[in-house]
Amino acid sequence: MEPKNKQEEEKDAAAAGESKSKVSRSLSGKDMFFRADKIDLKNLDYQLEKRLSKAWTRDKSFSQRPREAWEIDLSKLDLRYIIARGTYGTVYRANYDGEDVAVKILDWGADGVATDAETAALRASFQQEVAVWHKLDHPNVTKFVGASMGTSELRIPQTNSTINIHNSLPARACCVVVEYLPGGTLKQFLIKNRRRKLAYKVVIQIALDLSRGLSYLHSKKIVHRDVKTENMLLDNHRTLKIADFGVARVEAQNPQDMTGETGTLGYMAPEVLDGKPYNRSCDVYSFGICLWEIYCCDMPYPDLSFAEVSSAVVRQNLRPEIPRCCPNSLASIMRKCWDANADKRLDMAEVVRLLESIDTSKGGGMIPEDQMGGCFCFNPTRGP
Repeated sequence: MEPKNKQEEEKDAAAAGESKSKVSRSLSGKDMFFRADKIDLKNLDYQLEKRLSKAWTRDKSFSQRPREAWEIDLSKLDLRYIIARGTYGTVYRANYDGEDVAVKILDWGADGVATDAETAALRASFQQEVAVWHKLDHPNVTKFVGASMGTSELRIPQTNSTINIHNSLPARACCVVVEYLPGGTLKQFLIKNRRRKLAYKVVIQIALDLSRGLSYLHSKKIVHRDVKTENMLLDNHRTLKIADFGVARVEAQNPQDMTGETGTLGYMAPEVLDGKPYNRSCDVYSFGICLWEIYCCDMPYPDLSFAEVSSAVVRQNLRPEIPRCCPNSLASIMRKCWDANADKRLDMAEVVRLLESIDTSKGGGMIPEDQMGGCFCFNPTRGP
């Protein structure tokens, strides 16, 4: 065969280029075909291995991130059964590393019910609760065991309940673990004793527990902001412990930085209800309402709506009616705690001293110790 001249070579090169272009256009279309003997399998294996190695390294570095001081080992957590349900969370009785605990599990992701803003608020609330709680150590504050944030490793016990509410966990959930207190809430205890009432020494003992716990929190610059009998728990010995730090926060240097309605109506101070700046004295006001509740074993403002209570507390100085049989020493503490002027309220450390000075040896409760039945000096009709 005679060698091709230069003109023929250029013609062949042009044809080859056009063929290459056609192949390229074909490959860019929807239907692409490859010859198996032309695929560089060795290079594909190398690229795949490279990508997998990067992903593995990234996952490994995440799993090996430093454990937070409050973070629990989920392999040691054994959830047993539900003891309480809430709108966005469920409380379980559980065992953690051989210790009886209560576990509050909150929604950590979109569940089709909560909005993005609500979910973000829940996350922030949970982080705030953990940040506040894990640093506390006091006999009248529920012991914090640990927490886990954004986990998918919780082993939830199966139940036969047919109640179809939004308690199934999303892909990622968060939980806080605290000591288990078998006595239930203070609110439940007071309801049980609504007819019998409490001996005066028991009233003072419970009030002292609550005041000491709040005094400790205030000494740490922490404002609870939701002091109420439902957020207080009792152990087997009737020792009260403050719980639920979901809205607690470190007290701001500038009171102007602490505004907004935070708490529960009926316990909220006038300045909080009115949207004005406030400080730790809002807890003192709430304590005064709780003290009345402990003494009376009754609920304040039972016949008023939330709107009526809110308006009357701010504008008409509405407060629960103190029974005539209440000792002056205790009644005085109530009034000084729920004073409309936040600056005139007692400091919690002072409340502790005043309660410690009360003599309970001669009674002074709602009923004389030698009588049975209800309190005859208490008028149940209250209102503005």
